Amino acid sequence: MSESAKNDDGGGLRERKRAATRAAITREARALTAKNGLHGYTIEEVCERVGVSRRTFFNYFPSKEDALIGHFDDEVSEELVQAFIAGGADSPAGDISPTLLQDLVTFMLGISAEMSMPRADVLQLIEVIHKEPQIMAKMVGATADRDAEFAALIARRERVSADHPVVNLATQMMGIISRRSGGQYFDTTCTVDYAELLLTNIRAAVELFSQDINFPTTSQGKS
Repeated sequence: MSESAKNDDGGGLRERKRAATRAAITREARALTAKNGLHGYTIEEVCERVGVSRRTFFNYFPSKEDALIGHFDDEVSEELVQAFIAGGADSPAGDISPTLLQDLVTFMLGISAEMSMPRADVLQLIEVIHKEPQIMAKMVGATADRDAEFAALIARRERVSADHPVVNLATQMMGIISRRSGGQYFDTTCTVDYAELLLTNIRAAVELFSQDINFPTTSQGKS
């Protein structure tokens, strides 16, 4: 193995360890919040459960709220990412692959499966979010960053620029569907799991956009 390959491997291993630690902090923060509320535990308790120092916690997250939100990369396994990217390998670079929508659905269902948690914990978190509006504010603020990461992933798969119109539309539409499904799931009266809500909303979007439409002629004479 070349020296550069060794360095690359070491860097990759370090990043995987960092991501695992960061994900563990988020997991324990969510579990403690669900059990005790946002102010019912300390950062030191999170650190003790993860096995890291307080300094390490703040290297990853500036606050409990940020730890609760977590990082998009930590919630998506490398296996899911690689499977999604591989789905576009047979299409020429620059052409949108014919399985993009199907693979996006599979990808999103995979994410929801990896993020699943007991309904009782979800209800506890709903109560915390209602009582602590700053958490929702941070979640909304994190949306733009996560959309940008999602767009970059689609662009990487399709080998197009991140501002490609299909990439932009896929990112926005999937974001809308995901947030709508999340809003329904985080309703205290909900009795359906998130994956089913996601599929229901995707089916509705497909039904709408599969309708025939007569495009009007534009001022340039193109339809």
